[in-house]
Amino acid sequence: MRRLMLASLSAAMLLTPAIATAQTVGINAAIRNKVLTRPNAQAALQPAVLRARVGLGEQVITAPASMLQIVLLDRSNFTVGANARVTIDRFVYDPSRSASAIGASVAKGAFRFISGRSVHNMPGKTAITTPVASIGVRGTIFEGVVGEEAVRIASGEQDVGGRAGTSSVESATLVVLRGPAATATEPGGAIDVSANGRTVAVDKPGLAVFIPGPGQDAIGPFPLSDKGMLALADLLRTSPDKRDGRDAIEPYSNPIIDQTLETIQVQRGN
Repeated sequence: MRRLMLASLSAAMLLTPAIATAQTVGINAAIRNKVLTRPNAQAALQPAVLRARVGLGEQVITAPASMLQIVLLDRSNFTVGANARVTIDRFVYDPSRSASAIGASVAKGAFRFISGRSVHNMPGKTAITTPVASIGVRGTIFEGVVGEEAVRIASGEQDVGGRAGTSSVESATLVVLRGPAATATEPGGAIDVSANGRTVAVDKPGLAVFIPGPGQDAIGPFPLSDKGMLALADLLRTSPDKRDGRDAIEPYSNPIIDQTLETIQVQRGN
């Protein structure tokens, strides 16, 4: 009986890691400076590792002048910029239909999202949330920042002006449409920014929306100035010498990313 109990206990210990392993949603494609991650159901923070798998529910925390670029299994591209805390908390992907839906929450800091082809085949199902807004994605590239930097950038915008003075430095959110994704089928792409029970559609590159804080309406859309664009790009650039805001790794033409993602797909049985 004792041997049977020990055998059962050993088997359970062997099975536990497999049960606890979170669903793989992508890989770390680029890392700049200090980035920490907290895998789902694991309390300790650990340094991000290049080409490591990203699991559902994994939290990403970046330091100043730091960045993590994640390529998801559907080839969507999510960049976590400086001073950020982000979690990918929903990922549905059907390779046979080339359809996907993604959900991520940004508690603070800068971020950029570039949708993959398959996002178009599940319209209205992909969204990025912040403490005061939900950003519905209709196939495009957009950038945003939550917190103190959002207030700083918005304060310098003519269309926001003094209204930024009522902002919450913890949750204020600035979002700007950068343009259609390279794989987009919809001309121009678009996002829908919802806050305080109202939704603002943004369908022209360069237009931005600012939400000052909880219970406040969105301001915009308004054209974000070149100065504002550069300030946001500085929080997202992948290398110290690039400032144009569009220096992301191309997920459709990188052989290392191709090989890693294809291996994950095989292991998942897709």
